[in-house]
Amino acid sequence: MKNLLFTLMIAILVMACNSTKKENKMEANQEIIKKANEFVPFALTTNFGVLTEKEKQILPLLLEASKLVDELFWQQAFGNKDSLLAENWDEYTQKFIQINYGPWERLNDNKPFLPGFGEKPAGARFYPVDMTKAEFDAWNDSTKTSPYTVIKRNGNKQLVSVPYHVEYSEKVQKIAGLINQAAALAEDPGFKNYLEKRAKALLTDDYYESDVAWMEMKNSTLDFVVGPIESYEDALFGYKTSYEAYILVKDIEWSKKLERFTVLLPELQKNLPCEQAYKNETPGIDSDMNVYDAIYYAGDCNAGSKTIAINLPNDERVRADKGSRKLQLKNSMQAKFEKILVPIADLLIAEDQRQYIKFDAFFENTMFHEVAHGLGLGNTVDKSSTVREALKDSYTSIEEGKADILGLWCVYQLNKMGELGQKEMMDNYVTFMAGIFRSVRFGAASAHGKANMMRFNYFLDCGACVRDSIAGTYRVDFEKMQEAMLVLSEETLKIQGDGDYETATKLIQEQGVIRPQLQEDLDRIAEAGIPRDIVFEQGEWKW
Repeated sequence: MKNLLFTLMIAILVMACNSTKKENKMEANQEIIKKANEFVPFALTTNFGVLTEKEKQILPLLLEASKLVDELFWQQAFGNKDSLLAENWDEYTQKFIQINYGPWERLNDNKPFLPGFGEKPAGARFYPVDMTKAEFDAWNDSTKTSPYTVIKRNGNKQLVSVPYHVEYSEKVQKIAGLINQAAALAEDPGFKNYLEKRAKALLTDDYYESDVAWMEMKNSTLDFVVGPIESYEDALFGYKTSYEAYILVKDIEWSKKLERFTVLLPELQKNLPCEQAYKNETPGIDSDMNVYDAIYYAGDCNAGSKTIAINLPNDERVRADKGSRKLQLKNSMQAKFEKILVPIADLLIAEDQRQYIKFDAFFENTMFHEVAHGLGLGNTVDKSSTVREALKDSYTSIEEGKADILGLWCVYQLNKMGELGQKEMMDNYVTFMAGIFRSVRFGAASAHGKANMMRFNYFLDCGACVRDSIAGTYRVDFEKMQEAMLVLSEETLKIQGDGDYETATKLIQEQGVIRPQLQEDLDRIAEAGIPRDIVFEQGEWKW
């Protein structure tokens, strides 16, 4: 009898334990459902009628190459995605894993959202997980800081540096082959030349000639940005670049509107609000600005928050010789403005200032953010190193902060020069503030997130924006905003020019954080059901 009672008690305890586990799993799933639904679907398409028949034949080749690029980024960010996705996850968890390219929530300080996973390695898959910074610094290898090498351990547990084109050879060769097939079909000479050189670059990890070819490609309606480009994924040192790809179709009408700004870049550099030593370089005169519809994103640019503008190449040598290209992705930009920024402004911007929230101002602020990446210095004032090398892991946050505040200054300066017609700077200031609330929801873990918080906290501390504690809304003070913009631009340019790693790091640590009051306001945005970002429906084109 006692044995029977004991058995029954054990059975009841097991059932209760299983029930609790199921309830916990259901709670977890509800949270994942909420998070996954914060990304509103948006179909990437364009007017395919502007493309020739040959260009339409090129698109499937670029699509296949982009899908391989996506797999490469998975390897760099997480590892074997098949093992992760093979688990019996529900559809919402699968969706959220795909959005984040792994089990870590990119817009929530990279916290794990799946059971069994700890913190995301700061160096992603670019370095051994057990490698310390001290070990790396003590290691004598000329290629260890290359943007295009993976650091691994050999059989003797020693560090070795492996070129990307060797580490990822199978996929890289397939991608290069597809790009060469596309080049054979290309009718525009500039596009053909770029594709041929880019295919070669992927096989050698020498991107200089293909970057120059891309800069010289002026007339193609199609564009294909591809390769290991940005270093955001390397949160350990900021050295290693991640694979990504965009397939783009030029909006010719909107692009013509921007042509006149290109020739003004040297004048903008000359008028930067800083001492002469911090603006002694001259931006390349071959820079250009164009507007595109994005029809496919792959890899790094598709992870978490979605890119709405591009400023490339990153190679300081190419920028010095040729400048850079600023690509505005209008369809993605319009989606974020209408679906996210306007509803946020209706909640958090003072009612009488909501009249200043305008797409043209959002477009200008975003466009000149990319322009500002090409302003200032690529090398430190004393010429001892590039700014990127001097600022190390703080570089991307400081650079994004510079582009944000200096982009706003560009609008201000061009308006003073009479280049923007009859416009109210208040449109740009208020839309800029609303834009911070939109993008800061991506969290403070990324370079962009830290840049957002440094700027927001600075504005709040100096009174450039003021929070109404009763209404729970923010108001821009025109005069103080203008002054804050000028001072912050100067301070950021100086940090970069001096290669001041200590000041940059301190600034990020102290100001690159979300304070409690702002977090409460961000929670209100979430409670209102406003999307956090967009997720793409892409690759199923019809023409």
